[in-house]
Amino acid sequence: MRTRYENQLAQLNEALIEMGKMVEKAIEDAIKAMVDQDVELAKSTIEYDEEVDNMEKEIESLCLKLILQQQPVARDLRLISCALKMITDLERIGDHAEDISELTILLAGEAYVKELEHIPQMAEEACKMVNQSVEAFVKMDLELARAVMKYDDKVDDLFDSVRNELVEYIKTNSERSDQAVDLIMIAKYFERIGDHAKNVAEWVEFSLTGSHKDHMII
Repeated sequence: MRTRYENQLAQLNEALIEMGKMVEKAIEDAIKAMVDQDVELAKSTIEYDEEVDNMEKEIESLCLKLILQQQPVARDLRLISCALKMITDLERIGDHAEDISELTILLAGEAYVKELEHIPQMAEEACKMVNQSVEAFVKMDLELARAVMKYDDKVDDLFDSVRNELVEYIKTNSERSDQAVDLIMIAKYFERIGDHAKNVAEWVEFSLTGSHKDHMII
């Protein structure tokens, strides 16, 4: 019985790694589509979100089976419960990649008002946070989880840079203010992706310590 339980836990870890890779792909494709103004890739990223949603359902089903069939207690129960929380954040990251792709399609008809610099950097850093937060869960690495939490400040700083630059642009270029506002929204979605990755890391901390900051990203 214990061997089966351990196999199911291993399966859960593998599924979480796979879902992490899926949302990383969604982020990478979303930013590539945006930078290249590639409408077809943006559309593909929107469609891909359904696969992310399906993976969330598969993991949720596995977690519920573990709870009902194995009746875990103490740390194991906390770990499985945290996995359920984490996939909600990962699914929302996929949603934000979809949101970014929808704005990419909307903006594809004209050149960008400014060279994209900080937004691709935000995407790269957010991807790194997603990867390391999932890795922290799989390896039960508390130090890595806490490093991810601290790293969120870098994404926040990049968002501030994007917002400030575009707000200044709007002040002197009101005729193209709509696009500048949309670019701020795209940057905001990447900032929220970082928040969700941080949230995943906080659930890792809780699974290991029983302590969690009492907030969730909506």
